[in-house]
Amino acid sequence: MSVNLGSVLRGLFSSVVAAFFLQALGLVAHAENPRVSLETSMGVIEVELFETEAPITVKNFLKYVKKGHFDGTIFHRVIPGFVVQGGGLEKNMKERSTESPIKNESRNGLKNERMTLSMARTSAPDSATSQFYINLADNKMLDRKNAPDGVGYCVFGKVVKGEDIVDQMAKVRTTTRAPHSGVPADPITLVKATILEPEKK
Repeated sequence: MSVNLGSVLRGLFSSVVAAFFLQALGLVAHAENPRVSLETSMGVIEVELFETEAPITVKNFLKYVKKGHFDGTIFHRVIPGFVVQGGGLEKNMKERSTESPIKNESRNGLKNERMTLSMARTSAPDSATSQFYINLADNKMLDRKNAPDGVGYCVFGKVVKGEDIVDQMAKVRTTTRAPHSGVPADPITLVKATILEPEKK
């Protein structure tokens, strides 16, 4: 069977041009989302971060990972059927210093569903710094459209490995260490947070 080299080259050129324009129009899939390993005293949790939907939040989270801010902190708030929260307090309940608060990206359309990762904040909408939580259930009241304050909480990632570890965290015995309630009686430590390299295909 003979091959028309000219036709092959023209087809290849057309494919390259088409791919270029599709990428320019944003119609080609984005690069793989960044992932972070959270090594805890109860096991390893791996999270995927939604960089396209929450660019400010993901950049902020990764900055804290790179500077080692999370290493040695604890999950200081556990409420079964609701959330597991960490990212800012040490075993002595001292809060670590943080960078400036970031803009709340709760408009991104992502929902506070089970095993999603979201930013904790105060009553001020744009007050999130380093603390985050993992949803233990579908917490619709935390989504922007359902939130009492009309703002809600920004989802920026999800647990992709270690859901069983998160569920185990939700079962630990808790106590109150003023002014914090829901504090694990035996500390759950975030030993080390590490940015993972994309898997080779």
